[in-house]
Amino acid sequence: MTARRVEGIRVEETVWIELSDGTRLAARLWLPPGSAGPVPAILEYLPYRRRDRHRGDDAILHPAFAAAGYAAIRVDMRGAGDSDGLMTDEYTPGEWADAAEVIAWIASQSWCSGNVGMIGLSWSGFNSLQIAALAPPALKAIVTTCASDDRYADDMHYMGGCLLNDNLQYGSTLFTWLGTPPDPAIVGERWREMWLARLSAVEPPAARWMQHSDRNAYWQSGSVCEDYGRIKAAVLAVGGWADGYTNAVLRLLEGLKTPRKGLIGPWAHAFPHVATPGPQIDFINYVIRWWDHWLKGRDTGIMTEPMLTCWMQESEPPRARYHNRRGRWVAEASWPSPQVTKYPYQLTTSGLREGASEPIDLPVRSPATVGTASGEWCPYGWGPDMPTDQREDDAGSLCFDGAPLTAPLQILGGPRLAVAFSSDRPEAMLAVRLDDVAPDGTSARITYGLLNLQHHAGHGRAIALQPGKTYDTQIRLKDVAYEIPAGHRLRVAISTSYWPLAMPIPQAATVTLHRSELKLPVRQAGEESAVPPALGEAWNPGPLEAEVLTSPERGRIRIERNLAQNRMTVEVVRNLGALHIADVDLELQALGSERYSIALDNPAQARSETHRRAAFKRHDWLASVVTTSVLTAAGGDWHFIATLDAYEGEVRIFARNWDLLIPRSSAKLSSPKEIVGK
Repeated sequence: MTARRVEGIRVEETVWIELSDGTRLAARLWLPPGSAGPVPAILEYLPYRRRDRHRGDDAILHPAFAAAGYAAIRVDMRGAGDSDGLMTDEYTPGEWADAAEVIAWIASQSWCSGNVGMIGLSWSGFNSLQIAALAPPALKAIVTTCASDDRYADDMHYMGGCLLNDNLQYGSTLFTWLGTPPDPAIVGERWREMWLARLSAVEPPAARWMQHSDRNAYWQSGSVCEDYGRIKAAVLAVGGWADGYTNAVLRLLEGLKTPRKGLIGPWAHAFPHVATPGPQIDFINYVIRWWDHWLKGRDTGIMTEPMLTCWMQESEPPRARYHNRRGRWVAEASWPSPQVTKYPYQLTTSGLREGASEPIDLPVRSPATVGTASGEWCPYGWGPDMPTDQREDDAGSLCFDGAPLTAPLQILGGPRLAVAFSSDRPEAMLAVRLDDVAPDGTSARITYGLLNLQHHAGHGRAIALQPGKTYDTQIRLKDVAYEIPAGHRLRVAISTSYWPLAMPIPQAATVTLHRSELKLPVRQAGEESAVPPALGEAWNPGPLEAEVLTSPERGRIRIERNLAQNRMTVEVVRNLGALHIADVDLELQALGSERYSIALDNPAQARSETHRRAAFKRHDWLASVVTTSVLTAAGGDWHFIATLDAYEGEVRIFARNWDLLIPRSSAKLSSPKEIVGK
């Protein structure tokens, strides 16, 4: 079937769900037209404020589900939006326990048939997996989009054990929204009391996450890869090659035993019916086919289609922003696929070659600024956030070029680089990029990976390196589907920095490569093993009625090399936007910016700074939250400074500052200092 009409849907603006401890969660409910009896329900459960911040996304997705004969429900988590209680962190056992109660409540309602599905993007994509691992009886199927099964390896905190600057930028966003007030129009006079309680409970999430620099129990909790067998519901895993969360899709297909499908497009961090780069697809209808099969028992044919459908990207000149990416849809009947073979390439003194491995003994010590062509760790497609021409970064890297290809080469999956190395310092990192080099010299990044070399033996515990000692390790590059055309070269570029995507090691190290082999997942070209399904053209029921005051935009808007100050600066805009939402008569403002700077010859002088503002206005009611966060290195510690200010009108009603020293690594030679704050 196809969902094209949304007339007659019944919408309940606020439905209260009372939990067993008396906490009430606020929800918005869409019910199908007419009274045909109980129907299955689709839940989206997240902290991003159904009343305002997430209202635009909700206006697109949930009415379409209701039009297709489902009850769609958006629930604000405990401590978020208009819900009671407090929230202090992401992905907690309490969050999942509340969700299990919510699912049981939904299944018991007169409008529900007892079958429930969950859908989510990012946070709600994560917790759809995590809640499915609890196996609530009514939860039959989920759709997880732009999320991860491994909170340490593939979230915006760490990559290969290296601290990402996204830890600070997203931590700053959550820092701000944890302290936002409920809507007085919904909760009444107690809104101020609820707001002050939230503000008093806020601690900077970025600082908490930096306290867990290894893959310990904190990160294992909520990482469903620890035991895929706990998930019983059917899983549709969706991702985009431009997104930060691509790796989970193929791992889920391989690790899960429950029925599953994978769909990966060229998209950044958004649902595929609105995502860029395009092409967008009729994702809503695709998902309804999924729901109809698992929640209504209809044979829609979706489970006879290939297990994996993905966009095979084709070579094109790199740009900071794309409307569409070149390529075509391909499919695999199963994953892992017999069509994909791990093909070995040796890194040699004469370049990237086939054949036996050989010693190379090549040192690399990159400029601190290598990485300025990286783009954002998690592009959203709203601005200039994609990787650009890699030639400047290549110039500061150790590069291994292959011969010009005599035929196209398809890559599908995650390359791995095995390397024997030594370092002249106890601490070092490696960034590995796989580039597509055109005949004119243009260098486009295909995929990349990072490794904190103190994690050479695994991410469970950092181990200080003994200078001069040789170690063996593997570096995992992100999963990708990409076709390199004949006449182009494959390049492996290796650097000891990747700033500002990752915070640098404060003391620059020289790393010597002694041997190295690349295992490339090569997809057999020629006759396709499976036919991709028809995905249709993008459709949605229309955007939220709102006056846009500031358009949403995210990305690197300026890169400046200041020779007088001997510094490189990268400026980033991080605006969700500002708008007046007509149906709740509310002006919402969600603005942000970042500034990353580093000394050209001294990575110890790296500085990351974020600014955020969230504001809500209706007539004479104005409430706002403003935060700043700053991260620098201080010897063996991270130095983290933050401020939070809240205003009612023009009057500041709350203020708090933090000044923290956080150990950079569990392998520090000195004893960890107690984290202090004020």
